[in-house]
Amino acid sequence: MPDPSGAADTAGIADPPDSAAVADLVAARTRVLAAIDAACVRSGRDPSGVTLVAVSKTVAAPRLRAAVAAGLVTLGENRVREAEGKAAAVPGASWHLVGPLQANKARRAVALFDVIETVDSVALAVRLDRLAGELGPGRPLPVLLQVNVDADPAKAGFRPGDLAAALPALARLPSLELRGLMTVGRFVATAEDARATFRSLRTLAGALRVTSPNLGSALSMGMSVDYAVAVEEGATIVRVGRALFGERASRVPQDLAPEPVRANDPGPAGLA
Repeated sequence: MPDPSGAADTAGIADPPDSAAVADLVAARTRVLAAIDAACVRSGRDPSGVTLVAVSKTVAAPRLRAAVAAGLVTLGENRVREAEGKAAAVPGASWHLVGPLQANKARRAVALFDVIETVDSVALAVRLDRLAGELGPGRPLPVLLQVNVDADPAKAGFRPGDLAAALPALARLPSLELRGLMTVGRFVATAEDARATFRSLRTLAGALRVTSPNLGSALSMGMSVDYAVAVEEGATIVRVGRALFGERASRVPQDLAPEPVRANDPGPAGLA
């Protein structure tokens, strides 16, 4: 179990991962990639243009070492503290932050994550730009701008109109690399019901890049229940947890209980 203090638990790091766990994860990865490939065929896309982020919330480090051995080398975490307890114990992985980021944990996030997918305000972007300049001068931090496409009061993110107005200033932040956009879909009855959300993000991204060419083409959208539809609508990143690691425990252990969040924080945005 990850240390609640954030200290990395590196016990067993030199041991080979459990072979049965690796085999299970190879099979799960194969199933998910096959679904991505099929979605790409349906939409006339190259599957190499889709990155699979394995959302590893509550998954312990030994199993994540097995995941890396199975080819799941891009891991997504919802919480800075939990990721701090894993990163050193899982060599060979790259790490995406896919959950909400509190301002007071921004420095730790910049030091830890390879990509921050949940930049949901100008204020947070400005803070990350300053910290990235301090901690990694000359190496812009890759980020995605989270968009609340559906105007869902339970979700964080820029409103589309506000992002259009803010983007010129965001593009001038020298220590951020604006790789693209991210959204969290609505809770829907079927995967097909999420299509309109994903299509809206793709349309918005295309419109924004006309006037802001510094905005990258990445579209992070789609989770375990709807990632194939997201790929059909142009996702370049899908965030998949349950389809890879199985159902999570219904109750979160005390040392993994949610950290205090901002009043308008929607909770674990990246939980897949």
